Amino acid sequence: MSNALGRMLRETGAALKAAGGMEIFARHRNIVLFRSAKPFFTNDTFIAPTASVIGDVTNWDESSVWYNAVVRADSSHPITIGFCSNVQEGAVVTTVSEHVSALDTGLAPLTHIGHYVSIGAGSVLISCRIGDMVEVGDKCTILEGALVESYAKLEAGSLVPPNARIPSG
Repeated sequence: MSNALGRMLRETGAALKAAGGMEIFARHRNIVLFRSAKPFFTNDTFIAPTASVIGDVTNWDESSVWYNAVVRADSSHPITIGFCSNVQEGAVVTTVSEHVSALDTGLAPLTHIGHYVSIGAGSVLISCRIGDMVEVGDKCTILEGALVESYAKLEAGSLVPPNARIPSG
């Protein structure tokens, strides 16, 4: 009985606030400043209310981060999401520890997602580089130092090991 009464009062209060023109804030903060680095995004970038974009993340025009996805640049390495690219539901995009200054390939340990890229639901990307026009299937794992060249397609559930190169095609 008390749960129903509490829910009824919350819904009534929210309806009154909305009718009065007050903005309603969710408890979840989907854009988080981390170590004085705030995510950059344009007006036409979509970040779902339940997604989390943390730290030094750059979202280009018309990019999107969907529900329950996490884009986490909580080390000193940036993450870039290109023009018209999307990170789908439940995907995780992150970088390696801040103590790593270079990968075995000699590249910087940042994560770069090119233009017109689709990152499938439930995928995990760690300090990798994804070229333009790439399709990453659902639940793929791309590990540190991996390079996926432009126009490549990864099947659902694929594993790209550290420092691997997937040629375009």
